[in-house]
Amino acid sequence: MSEAGGGRGSGSSVPQRAPWSLVAATAALCLVSATSVWPVGAAPMSREEKQKLGNQVLEMFDHAYGNYMEHAYPADELMPLTCRGRVRGQEPSRGDVDDALGKFSLTLIDSLDTLVVLNKTKEFEDAVRKVLRDVNLDNDVVVSVFETNIRVLGGLLGGHSLAIMLKEKGEYMQWYNDELLQMAKQLGYKLLPAFNTTSGLPYPRINLKFGIRKPEARTGTETDTCTACAGTLILEFAALSRFTGATIFEEYARKALDFLWEKRQRSSNLVGVTINIHTGDWVRKDSGVGAGIDSYYEYLLKAYVLLGDDSFLERFNTHYDAIMRYISQPPLLLDVHIHKPMLNARTWMDALLAFFPGLQVLKGDIRPAIETHEMLYQVIKKHNFLPEAFTTDFRVHWAQHPLRPEFAESTYFLYKATGDPYYLEVGKTLIENLNKYARVPCGFAAMKDVRTGSHEDRMDSFFLAEMFKYLYLLFADKEDIIFDIEDYIFTTEAHLLPLWLSTTNQRVSKKNTTSEYTELDDSNFDWTCPNTQILFPNDPLYAQSIREPLKNVVDKSCPRGIIRVEESLRSGAKPPLRARDFMATNPEHLEILKKMGVSLIHLKDGRVQLVQHAIQTRGFVASSKPYNGCSELTNPEAVMGKIALIQRGQCMFAEKARNIQNAGAIGGIVIDDNEGSSSDTAPLFQMAGDGKDTDDIKIPMLFLFSKEGSIILDAIREYEEVEVLLSDKAKDRDPEMENEEQPSSENDSQSAEQIASRSQEIDLVDQESPEESSVNSHPESLSPVDTDSAASVSSSEQDSNPVENLETTSLDGECTDLDNQLQEQSETEEDSNPNVSWGQKAQPIDSILADWNEDIEAFEMMDKDEL
Repeated sequence: MSEAGGGRGSGSSVPQRAPWSLVAATAALCLVSATSVWPVGAAPMSREEKQKLGNQVLEMFDHAYGNYMEHAYPADELMPLTCRGRVRGQEPSRGDVDDALGKFSLTLIDSLDTLVVLNKTKEFEDAVRKVLRDVNLDNDVVVSVFETNIRVLGGLLGGHSLAIMLKEKGEYMQWYNDELLQMAKQLGYKLLPAFNTTSGLPYPRINLKFGIRKPEARTGTETDTCTACAGTLILEFAALSRFTGATIFEEYARKALDFLWEKRQRSSNLVGVTINIHTGDWVRKDSGVGAGIDSYYEYLLKAYVLLGDDSFLERFNTHYDAIMRYISQPPLLLDVHIHKPMLNARTWMDALLAFFPGLQVLKGDIRPAIETHEMLYQVIKKHNFLPEAFTTDFRVHWAQHPLRPEFAESTYFLYKATGDPYYLEVGKTLIENLNKYARVPCGFAAMKDVRTGSHEDRMDSFFLAEMFKYLYLLFADKEDIIFDIEDYIFTTEAHLLPLWLSTTNQRVSKKNTTSEYTELDDSNFDWTCPNTQILFPNDPLYAQSIREPLKNVVDKSCPRGIIRVEESLRSGAKPPLRARDFMATNPEHLEILKKMGVSLIHLKDGRVQLVQHAIQTRGFVASSKPYNGCSELTNPEAVMGKIALIQRGQCMFAEKARNIQNAGAIGGIVIDDNEGSSSDTAPLFQMAGDGKDTDDIKIPMLFLFSKEGSIILDAIREYEEVEVLLSDKAKDRDPEMENEEQPSSENDSQSAEQIASRSQEIDLVDQESPEESSVNSHPESLSPVDTDSAASVSSSEQDSNPVENLETTSLDGECTDLDNQLQEQSETEEDSNPNVSWGQKAQPIDSILADWNEDIEAFEMMDKDEL
């Protein structure tokens, strides 16, 4: 989202900015200094070309803004494919996306300060008059508190900030008498009822006319909100308090931030994505820097820059240390679990994290900013835009792109920090792609699918509020802007708030003495701007040297594949077979497939189909000693030829696997050491290796949460010997067992409902009744190669076909090693026999099965989640 401007206040009637020793380390003044001393490694872009690109940005803005005013105003947004306005209730609902629309001419308000930045002062004056004349904030419509704050309240405050600046200059806005500020105050009071919770966290939605909880309000029953939704209020609310003298707004926003800080996970210092606004319990316990959390971190640092409160910087630094310790895996930023931060929560990243390099620039941590930005740029060069989500091997996960501005924002701040003309070329690419792929006769249309270039009939207000602002500033020289941008800080919606607010109507703020801050390395607590010679070593190729290793990270070959090939070539071994190199007529290639359990089928249309045969391991279970499996087993004779049971904890999964494999086990089941844990409540994760090559691990490994693992442990207590079947699918169980009719008897338990995971399964086989099928647990897989998390549950259909179709393709698809590609699991299907019951000996399983059915619905909902 957005980073800060900086500098001292100016103008005789405007309060002067506090000395920079009182504001954030590495704020924008540092960036200005860096620009002046940074030796550039490439030939600078000529002033003529920069002006040409800046004029191109102006023309693009005119195209978007002009079409909005002509075809959509006073509607909230333009629908650029059909050349009409989007009015809430008159178009098919888009779900939560429509919560930003409040029938208050959203795009016009969001564009106010952009007009001034682009030196369109006459158009700005006309736009302000239209807002005052036409906009109504008392509509009977339910809106997002978060979106209304950053877009509308922020837009009004940004407009007011620049209106008083222009009035002071003496040419424009001489009639202006704080009318936008009065509208902002009116809106602020309309949002305050949302904070009527015991925690101080706001409800996610509010009715502009009726508030919260009234029958007419049609809202107020929600229990959860995202961390960013509750933690991205302090800049706008504090500015409103400082402008008006009404301290209540800043107080409410501070209380919400204080509560989030108190609820952080104390051992990891991370926060989750979603929190219960009444109890403060974390609902979604994954943590990252993208959707749902992003601007919470941004506002902690910027609140220190704008307000000068030390506690905000201390909190930010504490979180930042945790982010760099757990989430940052350069150049990637991967979500983790707040309670077990060494475990990744997902194998994909969302587009909103593109703001983070810009925030790192404000922090003064340039190297990881350059690395992540370069990785994102390589993704853009491959797909023309940044997909809404993409995997760790840079394939498209969610293909939409709603013209988000975060990457342009980080590009601007990296250029501002380094002066490297490379970032001007990056901005030029963004302009070219927008004009080539997103431009339509009535504006710019969001991309429905970056792979096909198809459009969606939407042009969000943030496109005008942010994208054109950052692109214009990227190419503008100081004399191209009619005011000093360094006197302002950017909100997350790129609205401009003057830095002199820090000394205006300042409330008495007390440092938070109720919390103990984690002791961190001193380097994380810089209180002044860093020495630019340290920040930017005297090397004209510094930034380039950081970017260079990432140039091909998203190219035709996957990065892990590149590393493997290089290692293979150095060792003299043959490189692994890649999908793009495979030839169906090559006997050597077919032999490699055969060893992997893969067959090749020729289809009538000339394509080939790769089919992986089911791999299953069947054996009796035995507990390992030590139970944690973290050292050489003392009972190898007990686990020899059996599937070993081991407890989670005290060492890496890979180490456990090696120890039981060395003892002769044919498989392993890791049971969670967190008593009471269950797939009901525990977040999904992937069992991780230890950073070493795991090709030596040949046995299958499964993970069970405590609740699910108790099924096996209870069975062992009841039946001395228990045999289990580990397989890729429920359909892989013994066909004879599958088809044999089960006699009904009081002494014989009957088969249970089949519960399958996407990956491997475990079947319990009662040795007293070996012919009966049994309960499939809910495991998560560990493989010698990384695979997608296997914790999500879905129903499974029994299929007599003993093979699994992995992919039908013409073998020239997106980059992936063939061995990795063949490990990808297909989606499971509906269970064909859901009506069988568990015998009397294991009554508790009924409740577990009911819980699993709830999980199935929950995970299906998660699959449909949109950013």
